[in-house]
Amino acid sequence: MYSQPYMDYNATTPCAKEVIDAMLPYFQEDFGNPSSSHHPYGWLAKSAVEDATHEIAGTLGISPNSLIYTSGSTESINMILKGVVRKFGAKGNHIITTRAEHKAVLDTCAFLEEEGFEVSYLGVDAKGLVDTHDLKEALRPDTLLVSIMYANNETGVVQPLEEIAELTHANGSLLFSDTTQALGKMALDPVLEQVDFACFSAHKVYGPKGIGLVYVKDNEEGVALPSFIQGGGQQKGQRGGTINTPLIVGMAKAIQLAQVDLETEQLRLETLRNRLEAELLAIERTISNSRTAQRLPNTAHISFPYVDGANLLTALGRQIAVSNGSACNSASVEPSHVLLAMGVERSLAYASLRMSLGRYTTDGDIEKAIEIIGSEVARQRERNILWERRR
Repeated sequence: MYSQPYMDYNATTPCAKEVIDAMLPYFQEDFGNPSSSHHPYGWLAKSAVEDATHEIAGTLGISPNSLIYTSGSTESINMILKGVVRKFGAKGNHIITTRAEHKAVLDTCAFLEEEGFEVSYLGVDAKGLVDTHDLKEALRPDTLLVSIMYANNETGVVQPLEEIAELTHANGSLLFSDTTQALGKMALDPVLEQVDFACFSAHKVYGPKGIGLVYVKDNEEGVALPSFIQGGGQQKGQRGGTINTPLIVGMAKAIQLAQVDLETEQLRLETLRNRLEAELLAIERTISNSRTAQRLPNTAHISFPYVDGANLLTALGRQIAVSNGSACNSASVEPSHVLLAMGVERSLAYASLRMSLGRYTTDGDIEKAIEIIGSEVARQRERNILWERRR
């Protein structure tokens, strides 16, 4: 293991030992294809998938019929957005989302715009929150879908989903919420009652990479999505391809473990985050980009004026694992689009860090992080003539 503190849990998490142990038999001993219906190897694999599906559904308080397995949230997002417009395109061609969504949503919406659909991008305020009045004004008779992330992956802000759902459904539109970051950090029961679609990734919750879920509300209207991947007719014809038994079993175990002592872990993470945040905000001129009470318990996002963001990340990378935003956008030289949407100046957005804590974060990690980040910020500011003349 690396010696430096890991504070990038919103990017990915280590796979829990219990999850690995649960998956191992299905790589070698019970390796059958769940679609092989004529022999015990297939029967055992199919039974494992069915058990895992019922376990996930029971843990989240939803119907087993509402779940479709994917390779992760990016595929899930594509499946939902493209599936809705394919199925309901005759009713309208309008989608509403926000400028602070994950790139998987924004890039898919950009693709749909090229296909002739119209997308309205709502702004967010300085706290990263959607103004529900803006949503009400943007809704139209031809609005098929509203796509608004529940908990932001960069700042941790939680949107007022109850109000959003009420407005959306009153308009006769469908609601999709990217709930990837909230799984295992917050209770999702009320959220899944309010939305028509949601998505998850196992690797955000101490499960394996390469497996995720689409949640489709199982209701009387039967809002089933058309097949996104053809070939074989697996998963009731909604996603073709061999079902990944070990990863599905691992995801079920990870979700089950995440719900054990959820409230206790929330409080522990919030306590650690508040300490980290308070100490870093004590550094002169620093600014928090996570300013709402309703936010993920593990996430702090802070800007450091008079510091070159690229140099800061490079220097910190040798000592501590942090990021400046979404891992899916880390190759970009542009500042965080989330911060820009919140009205943060470009120069300040460059000089910002996201710190996300997790199951294995300790008090010692927080102490090291405070010391390492504080020292590096001070060192870089000493070389900046603007810092010397700030007064």
